[in-house]
Amino acid sequence: MQPVLNHIKRAVIGLSLLGLSFQVSAQTQVDDAWVRATVPTQSASGAFMTLTADSDSKLLSVATPVAKDVQIHEMTMKNDVMSMGPVKFVELPAGKAVKLDPNGYHVMLMGLTGQLKEGESVPLTLTVENAKGEKETIEVKAPVRALTNMEGHDHSKMH
Repeated sequence: MQPVLNHIKRAVIGLSLLGLSFQVSAQTQVDDAWVRATVPTQSASGAFMTLTADSDSKLLSVATPVAKDVQIHEMTMKNDVMSMGPVKFVELPAGKAVKLDPNGYHVMLMGLTGQLKEGESVPLTLTVENAKGEKETIEVKAPVRALTNMEGHDHSKMH
């Protein structure tokens, strides 16, 4: 009877380890997520973070209950002219950290439901799709940080 039990224990351990390996596949790591604080009448803000996917993936969308509209934007410079606007997705090459910051890709929170105050946190739901078409939903609590060098960065008047 003892050899049969040992065999079953080994099979259970093997299967549980196999299960763990499936859970870690197709994962995207989110680091240093934060949202810029706003003044009372401000209707838009930005969310920033670093994303690292373990396989070639795309950030498709971001959602939050604190804004009526959330878009992924890109800021670019061409011939000394800065332009900003929405993009359909952000490429996340396997194993490479992709920064969403005020000077490149970033998340715009528009139609804010209230002021975002330093010390609060904003729930963000990210949707990432890998090259196989498998979607992953990531829940993030992004702390609100004080206004700093981007006070003039306001998309609320853009069309």
